[in-house]
Amino acid sequence: MVTHYKTAGHLACGHHGKNLTATSELNRVKCRSCRNTDAFKTARKDQRNAARRARRTSTQHAASDWRSAWVERLSALPGRQRLPRGFAGQGFV
Repeated sequence: MVTHYKTAGHLACGHHGKNLTATSELNRVKCRSCRNTDAFKTARKDQRNAARRARRTSTQHAASDWRSAWVERLSALPGRQRLPRGFAGQGFV
């Protein structure tokens, strides 16, 4: 069964009917006419850009905080653990 893209209360491809399946989830749309409309392409581009922004911000936070996470991990281990190179003075934790 073909699934159409529904936006602003109507189908993007312009089809009409009571028995047509429609969704606003971009990944579930199967209608080729709906996929070729500007509304669908814009929504897909906005979804991709939002995902990229979310991925970029999460990796920036993780990348900048890895040192403190590593120090906490070594501190939690039993016994004296030496910090790796690049940690000031290579002291034991």
